[in-house]
Amino acid sequence: MGLAGLMLPHARLIAAEQLLEPGDVGRKKVLAEAALAAAKRAGASYCDVRIGRYLNQAVITREAQVQNVTNSESSGIGIRVIVNGAWGFAATREQTPTAVLAAVNQAAAIARANATLQTKPVQLAPVKGVGEVSWKTPIRKNAMAVPVQDKVDLLLSLNAAALNAGANFINSTLFLVNEQKYFASSDGSFIDQDVHRIWLPFTATAIDKASGKFRTRAGLSSPMGMGYEFLDGDASGKIALPGGITAYRDSYDPVEDAIAAARHAREKLKAPSVKPGKYDLVLDPSNLFLTIHENVGHPLELDRVLGYEANYAGTSFATLDKRDAGYRWGSERVNFFADKTAPGSLGAVGYDDEGVKTKRWDLVKDGILVNYQATRDEVHLLGETESHGCSYADSWSSVQFQRMANVSLAPGKTPLSVADMIKDVENGIYIHGRGSYSIDQQRFNAQFGGQLYFQIKNGQIAGMVEDAAYQIRTPEFWNACSAICDERDFRFGGSFFDGKGQPGQVSAVSHGSSTTRFDGINIINTARSLG
Repeated sequence: MGLAGLMLPHARLIAAEQLLEPGDVGRKKVLAEAALAAAKRAGASYCDVRIGRYLNQAVITREAQVQNVTNSESSGIGIRVIVNGAWGFAATREQTPTAVLAAVNQAAAIARANATLQTKPVQLAPVKGVGEVSWKTPIRKNAMAVPVQDKVDLLLSLNAAALNAGANFINSTLFLVNEQKYFASSDGSFIDQDVHRIWLPFTATAIDKASGKFRTRAGLSSPMGMGYEFLDGDASGKIALPGGITAYRDSYDPVEDAIAAARHAREKLKAPSVKPGKYDLVLDPSNLFLTIHENVGHPLELDRVLGYEANYAGTSFATLDKRDAGYRWGSERVNFFADKTAPGSLGAVGYDDEGVKTKRWDLVKDGILVNYQATRDEVHLLGETESHGCSYADSWSSVQFQRMANVSLAPGKTPLSVADMIKDVENGIYIHGRGSYSIDQQRFNAQFGGQLYFQIKNGQIAGMVEDAAYQIRTPEFWNACSAICDERDFRFGGSFFDGKGQPGQVSAVSHGSSTTRFDGINIINTARSLG
């Protein structure tokens, strides 16, 4: 998703300087208390209020040109109530007592209407009010405060570096997000949060003018829940990998990566097409994160398991009876956990959009399915009494619902480097970066590509190949997991614009892993003959 995914409903264009204007927490509390009081008068057994200010900046370039610089702001109030055992929601852009009262009454009226159709009342897991608290993304440098000229200079410098290194075309973008969210509920919580995210994607293209053939290589970094310090290129954040690849953990050097991308795109023009067949795969976290996202994170969303997403993005093969039967998801070394607290991750917040304190919990333990991701009104279906804290709305005007937490594969417990993993592979493919992918409606069958493919022969990197994709059936794939590198290699990948819901909403989520090996996976050749 491009720039359109960054523009929220009701957003207005603003000057860059306005991105730094502070919010008035005291005024927000007055409005929230007015809404809570009005909801009680309207007969609500529960009410929550979200007062949000969502700030976005995008700087878009290609080659030596700046194509666009956009600063936008969207602010307003969303109010959710339970009346007669049913939900009602309404929102307003006007942050005044009169507008708040009208929104409360509208939400209550919607709830009463819903109650006439609802067969069972909403069952909320209890949450103890936390009083007045605040949480901030632990940034060292607010990216919104960095002059636009500095951001433009950075993007144009990486573009120039890629062109000088052999790319024919290069486009680069810097996306910045700041969510200023104030939450209040009838449980007694008044929570002020300041959330920051950053992403610098680019794509370098190399052309063979004689044949007209072209190849691309996208950036290998991840979007992060960090400030501008992520782009400082600190050497301590780099990991040297086999094949001359540099990986980035908690800092990123986009110019260095752009130079490497140009070189790789040139190499891809000469790389032979992969021979289809069974291979042992060595998957870098920059590739594996997307497989985790699509074939672990999404199928373990409880609302999807229950069929609520069937009309849009499919359901899930991981039905509740499988958990009760101790379903084997993967080999005994496979452990997946959800975590909304991991520093630097896209999904890290102190409290979710229902006022639930975030945490970490297990999804797959020693290869066995043990849990899902659920919100306050769902978790009782799992026999649990505490929400997992994974509710999110992408705007004040959107109703909050269950969204994927950061879902990660735990690193291996035995010391193992990437180089040592590759030494044990006789015939394999080493894959970096996300590529195109395809999944079925139950997240069971899938196909994933990548950015870079290196052939492994007798424990050695034997050169680059092209036109590869791996086909999987989710449980068979994870049961083929034979080795995971240790925590020294653990890195995040992530999705900056993850879509879900009707009407659609986007969220940002990270997925961590170390480099992982899978034995006997089917590789297909994706090349298409034009002759």
